[in-house]
Amino acid sequence: MATEAQIAKSKKKPKFSSRKTRRCFRCGRKRGYMRAFDLCRICFRELASRGEIPGITKSSW
Repeated sequence: MATEAQIAKSKKKPKFSSRKTRRCFRCGRKRGYMRAFDLCRICFRELASRGEIPGITKSSW
């Protein structure tokens, strides 16, 4: 979990656009982030396995 200060800092507009830090909106994690879902890999997996993300199903072959 990211601290509140880290989350607040990442929400501020950076001086340069390349310094933008994208974070998971649920937990604030910045590593393993998926832009398409605005989630980190851990939160994505939790929500997908519960069926809360429309169009995503657990693969099995």
